[in-house]
Amino acid sequence: MSEKLKVAIVGSTGYGGIELIRLLASHPLVEITSVISSSSAGMPIAEWFPHLTDIQTALLDDVDPQGIKAKADVVFTATPAGVAAKLAPQLLDAGLKVIDLSGDFRLQDTALYEKWYKKTPADEQYLKQALYALPEINGDKAQGASFISNPGCFVTSALLGLVPAVKAGWIDPSTIIIDSKSGVSGAGRGASLGTHYSELNENFKAYKVNQHQHVPEIEMVLSEAAGQEVVTTFTPHLVPMTRGILSTMYATVKGEHNAADFIELYKQFYEGRQFVRIRKEGVLPQTKEVWGSNYCDIAFNYDERTGRITIISVIDNLVKGASGQAIQNLNLMMGWDEGLGLQFVPVYP
Repeated sequence: MSEKLKVAIVGSTGYGGIELIRLLASHPLVEITSVISSSSAGMPIAEWFPHLTDIQTALLDDVDPQGIKAKADVVFTATPAGVAAKLAPQLLDAGLKVIDLSGDFRLQDTALYEKWYKKTPADEQYLKQALYALPEINGDKAQGASFISNPGCFVTSALLGLVPAVKAGWIDPSTIIIDSKSGVSGAGRGASLGTHYSELNENFKAYKVNQHQHVPEIEMVLSEAAGQEVVTTFTPHLVPMTRGILSTMYATVKGEHNAADFIELYKQFYEGRQFVRIRKEGVLPQTKEVWGSNYCDIAFNYDERTGRITIISVIDNLVKGASGQAIQNLNLMMGWDEGLGLQFVPVYP
C-alpha cells in the first residue's frame, strides 16, 4: 500500500476540528499526524474529548508553520474568523496545502469581508490563490489545487437547493427568499448567553437578520450562476437541537414548470454526485435523516396559486456544512473519489 497522506488540523479543540478527527480516522488514504491548538498545546486531546481516546492519542501541538511542515502535507484550518487570514499565508509559504473552514478566504472583495465579518481581511495576494470550492457546483476545479476555501454551512444548504434552478433560468432570482434553521453547534463550542441551555431550550429565534456573514457568499455564487447580480433575503434561526440545518427557499417560477419538472432537473444536474439526494414528489426531508452524514437531501413543492416553488434542503451543519465537505474537497484536491472516508449511512433516530 502506498504511503498515506499526512494531514494536520489547526483548531482541533473546536467542533469543526473534532469532527475532522472523527471523519479522517476512517479515511483509507489519510493519516492524522498533528492536532493543533494554540490554547491547549502539550495536552493529550483525549483529556478534552474522551470519545477520541482510541482514535487520536497524540499531544496537541502548538501553532508553528515550520513544525507543521515537518509532520504534514495538508493542513485543515478550522479556526474562528480572522485567525486563518493571518495563519494560512504562513502555512502556504511553508509549502503546505491548505483547506480553510473559517470563511476568511471565501470573499475576494476585501471591503465586503470587512463589512460583513467585522474583521481585518486577508492579504489580496492570498485571496487570489484561494479556490472557493462547493464540490457539486465547481468541484471539477479542485484537483491539483493547493489552497481551498470551504463554503459556509448555511451557504451549502441554500446553494445546493438553488443553483440548478437559477442556472436553468427556471426561477426569477430577484424573488428568492431563504429561511434557514440551524442547530446550536453551528455557533461553535465557546460559551455565550445566546447558547446557554436555559436561554435556548424550549425556544426558537431568528438572529443576525439581514446581517449574517453568509449573505454575500450566497449572493456571490447565485450571481455567478444567474449571470447577473442577485440580491437575496436570508434569515437564519436557532433551534434547540445539536446538529442540522433545514433551509426553506421560495422563488417565483419562470415558465411552465411543476415540482416533478424540478425533481427531474435536479436529478440531471446532480447526476453522479453521491452526496445530493433528491426526494420523490410529496416526500419532504428532515434534519434527522442526514444526521452525522455528508448528505444534502432536497425536495420541492410547487404552488399553482402563487406561481412559486418551495425548495427544502437539509444537511448536517458539522459534516456537509463543514468538516465532511472539507474532506470531500481534500479528495477532489488529491484526485481521489470524492466519497472516500465519507461513505456512511446517517445516524437514525
